[in-house]
Amino acid sequence: MSLPETGMASSLSGTLRRSLHAHWRLFLAEAVLLTVLGIAAILLPALAGIAATIFFGWLFLVAGFAGLFFTTRARGAPGFGWSLLSALVAVAAGILLLWNPLRGLVTLTYVLVAFFIFDGVFIILLALEHRRELSRRWEWMLANGIIDLFLAGIVISGMPGTLVWALGLIIGIDMIFGGASLGAMALEARHELP
Repeated sequence: MSLPETGMASSLSGTLRRSLHAHWRLFLAEAVLLTVLGIAAILLPALAGIAATIFFGWLFLVAGFAGLFFTTRARGAPGFGWSLLSALVAVAAGILLLWNPLRGLVTLTYVLVAFFIFDGVFIILLALEHRRELSRRWEWMLANGIIDLFLAGIVISGMPGTLVWALGLIIGIDMIFGGASLGAMALEARHELP
């Protein structure tokens, strides 16, 4: 690495530390909210899973209808047919999730397992990056990534029995660990000198 790149990395590192220090209260507030929502999801995992399914159903439905509206207004635009198909797929996905939330819950559980695998890997990499910026507490982020991978493994090993309650429970556990890691980072950033 050349000298200017080292100086730029040092400047970026200082900027990141100052930003974390300046906004540590916001990170801590988000951590508390995540923890409370996580506890609620753990106490009622099936309800949390159904709620997530319905929420995603409405997101797809609204996005699909918006896509249809805007796509039909631009009939001469390149890719009109693909845009129309994309919007119709979103509408269909929304209708299917809302029509049968239990079946949607199973599908979303599969998607969630894939998400936790990728998220776990990315959070671990993020933790390793924060290790350079924060002298302590980066281990909480590392633990969060490892927990994500562990939870994905539990659901996969218990299928199909885990499909009914796993989505809500995993969302809750992930929120609690995410809140704990974010809170630890916020408390560490509070002490970092700007």
